[in-house]
Amino acid sequence: MSRFKKGGVIIIDFGSQYTQLITRKIREQNVFSKILPHEASLATVMAHEPRAIVLSGGPSSVYEKSAPNYDKEILDLDLPILGICYGLHILAQHHGGCVESTGKGEYGFANISVNGDSQLLNSVSNGSQVWMSHMDRVTKIPDGWSVIAESSNNVVAALASVDSKRLATQFHPEVSHTEYGHQILKNFLFDISECESNWTAGNFIQDQIDIIRSRVGDGNVLIGVSGGVDSSVVAAIMQKAIGDQAKAVLIDHGLLRKNEAAECVNALQDGLGVNIHLEDESDKFLQKLAGVTDPEEKRKIIGNQFIYSFESVASKFGDMEYLAQGTLYPDVIESGVSRGNAAHVIKSHHNVGGLPDDMEFELIEPLRELFKDEVRNVGKELGLPDKLINRHPFPGPGLGVRIIGDITRERVAILQEADDIYIKILHEEGLYDEIWQAFAILIPVQTVGVMGDQRTYENLLGLRAVTSTDGMTADWYRMPPEVLSKISNKIVNSVKGINRVTYDVTSKPPGTIEWE
Repeated sequence: MSRFKKGGVIIIDFGSQYTQLITRKIREQNVFSKILPHEASLATVMAHEPRAIVLSGGPSSVYEKSAPNYDKEILDLDLPILGICYGLHILAQHHGGCVESTGKGEYGFANISVNGDSQLLNSVSNGSQVWMSHMDRVTKIPDGWSVIAESSNNVVAALASVDSKRLATQFHPEVSHTEYGHQILKNFLFDISECESNWTAGNFIQDQIDIIRSRVGDGNVLIGVSGGVDSSVVAAIMQKAIGDQAKAVLIDHGLLRKNEAAECVNALQDGLGVNIHLEDESDKFLQKLAGVTDPEEKRKIIGNQFIYSFESVASKFGDMEYLAQGTLYPDVIESGVSRGNAAHVIKSHHNVGGLPDDMEFELIEPLRELFKDEVRNVGKELGLPDKLINRHPFPGPGLGVRIIGDITRERVAILQEADDIYIKILHEEGLYDEIWQAFAILIPVQTVGVMGDQRTYENLLGLRAVTSTDGMTADWYRMPPEVLSKISNKIVNSVKGINRVTYDVTSKPPGTIEWE
């Protein structure tokens, strides 16, 4: 195990919508954190050599028969444990307290009164604002424990054991609405758990270089690149680690944005000095996607064909044993891979949930445990150009998940033109860097329009723009009306096949960023 992952924090996930946020907030303080499912055994937890454990929130009640199972020996470890919301209920019940439903919940903002001195709430002001989201409450305090905070609704807001090894909050310190949430987590990480602040971009790069060299030896690696920041960072790390043993390949699956294949190759050659090869495999992809409308099936077809195309290309270079790709932590989480059988598959990512069982390569995924903002920090440390680092994310399946319904070359061409206009106007208006991700979606709905005094019956186009830091949550971008008008008019007047434009005002959750 990496020396920079030892001494981190393991988060036991009980189904909270904020679990990934806990992970990110801990990593922001340069401490490694990793999510494990609630079924994880004591041995699995200790294999990561953690310095502390966090029990997440969740939608269940600890007194129900259907409550999630977990290894109770974890709660008896000689390690600091922080319980959040449902995690507080677990700790209270395990140590002899009582948790009950009062018939009414406590949701949204509340204020807390801090009782006495507590390391966890050190430097937290009395009366500060917190974020609550619970139906149950502690009605009996475990023997020897103390209430270190109460909410303005007279609910136990925080608890501590006698030795301060067990701490818990009814509120969520990981969300931005909790005024001193950052300070509370900092107190737990450093004052109580004595974690080391060594999870940095520089350490990560050197760590991955060592891991890659040790694993690959004299072997050869094929790097799947797209021109986006993820695959570019992978290419740069691989080049630093093994030099000419790695060869980068851009597969044009026919679902890239307008002129993207040529632009990506030029950017990688000029910006990174990567020896990159462009392979046009669009006919194979589009043939396999013909008539397919189910989004999960699309993603898996694309994922499978990517591997087969890479295997075909690899034969031109000789013996290529490994395939390196830019899989990120959110890809793994959303594909239901990292959190055990209880995890719900939100959508299969082509590079996680769509890989064929008979794949000839061994996978190398240096970024598999990073969030998007962490990848950008690594890119800066590597010296990648800002144009690559700040580019909006683009999904591996490309326009295949932005064309709702059947995929044809004609529909791809329509979307490419519309999306190109959209992005160019965002650059012209100075809005591109304010937005985390923006794109157009071709919708299989035709509407009546009037152009040149003639009736038209053409396609509907959706526009999407969101703000985010890691893609796990996102809010829709408040686009200035005059810019939306400019974009709509330009698209309708320039792109044959579109006569109506809509703007998506859905946040994540409940929607995902991509439509498919």
